[in-house]
Amino acid sequence: MKLNKIALALAGVAAMLAVSGCATITRGTNDVFVVETFPVGASVKTSNGYFCDSTPCSLKMPRKSEFTVTITKAGYKTWTGNVTNKVSGAGGAGMAGNVLVGGIIGAAVDGSNGSMLDLVPNPLVVTLEKEDGAEKKD
Repeated sequence: MKLNKIALALAGVAAMLAVSGCATITRGTNDVFVVETFPVGASVKTSNGYFCDSTPCSLKMPRKSEFTVTITKAGYKTWTGNVTNKVSGAGGAGMAGNVLVGGIIGAAVDGSNGSMLDLVPNPLVVTLEKEDGAEKKD
């Protein structure tokens, strides 16, 4: 009987360690990056290979990404900017859960795979400027 209780306790500890990557489980390693432009209908390309042909658009990409975004539309100046990442409130809470439960393995997993991070800015909202001499139309 004692052996069954010990085996059950060990199985519980093993299960906790297996799921101790809280942020990885609850948030995943990808984020949906949203791009909105005024006017709509611009093309978006990122330095890490993602793109969309017409805004508004959403791109699913790794949370730990850091990249440059280039937005183009005929008759408007090209816009270029940077997107980075930061530890999110929910990601920090997931890490705190690892610490409280004693999940060193989970903390290492969450820290290395980007699940604690959010892309910033997100959404990316850009107002495009008319090119000089471009006819005004919306």
